[in-house]
Amino acid sequence: MTEAVIRNKPGMASIKDMPLLQDGPPPGGFAPVRYARRIPTQGPSAMAIFLVTFGAFAWGMYQVGQGNKKRRVIKEEKYAARRAILPLIQAEEDERFVKEWRKYLEDEAKIMKNVPGWKVGENVYNSGRWMPPATGELRPEVW
Repeated sequence: MTEAVIRNKPGMASIKDMPLLQDGPPPGGFAPVRYARRIPTQGPSAMAIFLVTFGAFAWGMYQVGQGNKKRRVIKEEKYAARRAILPLIQAEEDERFVKEWRKYLEDEAKIMKNVPGWKVGENVYNSGRWMPPATGELRPEVW
C-alpha cells in the first residue's frame, strides 16, 4: 500500500503536498516515570537465609561423616578378608614356586650336563643368602 492511499490523498504529485502526520503522546499524557529506588519488603530476612544455609551445610557435613564411617567399615572388612586368605594364597604360590624351581633345575642339569665341575642349583653369587625371584617367573627369557 502506498502512502497516498493510506492518507486518503490519491494522485498527489509530491511528498510536499502530503499532510503532516506526527506521533504524539496519548490523550491525557504518558504515565509518570518512576525513578525512585523501591526495595521490596517481602521475602525472608537475612538471618533466616543464614540459618537455612547453615542448617543445610551442617546436614550435608553430617551426611559426609556418616558416609565416611560406612566406607571405613567396608574397607576394614575387605582388609580383614584379605588378611584371612593370605596364608592360603601364599601356600599356593609356594607350591607353584617349588614346581617351577624343580623344572628349572631339571632344565639346568640338561643344558649344563657337558660342563665339567658344574653343580646344578648352586648359586653363582657367593653372597650366602637365598633370595626368591622378584617376579612370578623364574626365567622369563626362556619361555
